[in-house]
Amino acid sequence: MAPRMGSLWDAVGNTPLLRMGSLSRRTGCDIVAKAEFMNPGGSIKDRAAKGMIQRAEGTGQLKPGGTIVEGTAGNTGIGLGLLGRERGYRVVVTMPDNQAREKYEYLEAMGVEVRRVPAVPFSNPSHFFHQARVLAEANGWAWMNQFENPANGDFHYETTGPEIWEQAEGRVDVLVASVGSGGTLSGTSRYLKEKNPALRVVLVDPPGSGLFCQVRTGKLETAGSSITEGIGIMRLTENFRQARVDEAMRLEDQDMLEMLYHLAREDALVVGTSAALNVRAAWEVARKHQGQGLRIVTFLCDHGSRYASKVFNPEFLASKGLTVKPLPAE
Repeated sequence: MAPRMGSLWDAVGNTPLLRMGSLSRRTGCDIVAKAEFMNPGGSIKDRAAKGMIQRAEGTGQLKPGGTIVEGTAGNTGIGLGLLGRERGYRVVVTMPDNQAREKYEYLEAMGVEVRRVPAVPFSNPSHFFHQARVLAEANGWAWMNQFENPANGDFHYETTGPEIWEQAEGRVDVLVASVGSGGTLSGTSRYLKEKNPALRVVLVDPPGSGLFCQVRTGKLETAGSSITEGIGIMRLTENFRQARVDEAMRLEDQDMLEMLYHLAREDALVVGTSAALNVRAAWEVARKHQGQGLRIVTFLCDHGSRYASKVFNPEFLASKGLTVKPLPAE
């Protein structure tokens, strides 16, 4: 029987939950991850894009033939570009100028208008978030505002959370996730905590982000920087405020890189930097509970091909003091 035909819009979500075989065997825990790189735009941000467009259409903020504008590190822009262009909208994104070149090329290939801005702290008016707001106000465009827009987290509550619960057959012991806008963690933690109040939710944070300290001490403090893209923030977004987090850990870029290469070589999973950070954190949780059979769920946010010019570039890695080496021995 031929598969049911549909649109890109229809193809968002219902991604597989994959078992991380090598890591599960090493720890005696069940480490599984949502394969969000299998969304039509190649990342978990397709869900946020669909949720925000859907709500904007419903409220009348976004009208036929209108213009969508958003500030993005790339993946949300790709999701908005993919779904927005399919639905007949013009899409404009403001984007920091230090992201992997593959993201700019992908966006421009779809006809998205990319406006590069300096990679500056949030307090600077030139930050991509503020520049998107300025463009929206000046032109009457529909600003998606992924960080503060509850449609982002709500869509994960309505789709990603239920998918995980069903695919995991009603058993999830630990949920692990990094945070960009906070939408994924907000929606999934709320839904899964309702299903299992004993669920432990672990936030993983890269250097340069303040959420680790926020969870631990109640203060937004940080040090250093990271090559990871699309995650790590120095403010409390509306989406993150709704997340239900129990604990936090901070991992270094070297930790992330070791897992990125491990997954590629041992599990044939070539994933992006945030995905590698998520899985490294899940593995660290499993190591602390060696042999206990916990089911630990995390997210493979996007594919590694989106970062090939960085993470698979020896010169770039050397410039950041990073080396490719195996995971630590047990």
